Amino acid sequence: MFEISQLRCFVAVAEELHFGRAAERLNMTQPPLSRQIRLLEHHVGAQLLERNSRNVRLTAAGRAFFPEAARILRMAEEAAFAARRAAKGEQGSLAIGFTSASGYGLLPEVVGRLRERLPDVSLTLKELVSTVQVEALNAGQLDIGLMRPHPVNNELESVLVATESLMLAIHEREADQWPLEPTLACLHGKPFVMYSPHEARPFYQMLTERFARAGVVPDVIEHIGQIHTMLALVRAGMGAALIAEGSSRLKFDGIVMRKMATEPVHMVCTYRRDNDNPVLQLFKNEILPTFREA
Repeated sequence: MFEISQLRCFVAVAEELHFGRAAERLNMTQPPLSRQIRLLEHHVGAQLLERNSRNVRLTAAGRAFFPEAARILRMAEEAAFAARRAAKGEQGSLAIGFTSASGYGLLPEVVGRLRERLPDVSLTLKELVSTVQVEALNAGQLDIGLMRPHPVNNELESVLVATESLMLAIHEREADQWPLEPTLACLHGKPFVMYSPHEARPFYQMLTERFARAGVVPDVIEHIGQIHTMLALVRAGMGAALIAEGSSRLKFDGIVMRKMATEPVHMVCTYRRDNDNPVLQLFKNEILPTFREA
């Protein structure tokens, strides 16, 4: 089988129709150029060039072979270029897990910055609760996960990417019964829509710990895993709920949002330490720091 170097020699001669100019273009002398052409003709099984002391011209076989040889060279160059881009992380794919809460604010920011910096990278987006994201990361099914702080093993690393205030969601007809800057103490004994200890475990644990430290015992009327369902119950007048500020972009008629006078909540980006995906490495080096600096 012929070699790429032989095709390169043939295409140069076919375009120049002059061995001297072709050799100069390829930065080589004429004798090795002639040998490469003869080897190519041997592999092809046909004479491609007619040459004498005065001129060079393509044979019928050479005219048929020339466009295909040029196409193979272009494909080889494109393949090498694609490989270099993939090695740099500028081409390839990235699988991103995200919680419903991150989908309202953080995810669009991450995707926007990825698209701006890496327009040729293919993104796979999967909405998953934090616990399932951790499992998917451990199984190598995700490259990064956007989630609430969650216990992870030594194979995973989490980086803080967003800090949000807690918002109290209340029915508008009950707004006058709540202070403009509510605290956790305001929820003591009040009907409250709580996060599910299974589907929304990180947020459930966080609120449970905060209530315990503050000595607050709300009247939990339901445990819910999804924010839009919690807000639907608030709108139905079943109780109040606490959500992250980013989730307040999910508008419901009849609901009033008030910022809590309490410590904020966090969102992290988690990934496997041993993940060698070049796109992930570029994301960690160039894009992730922009969230830490914000």
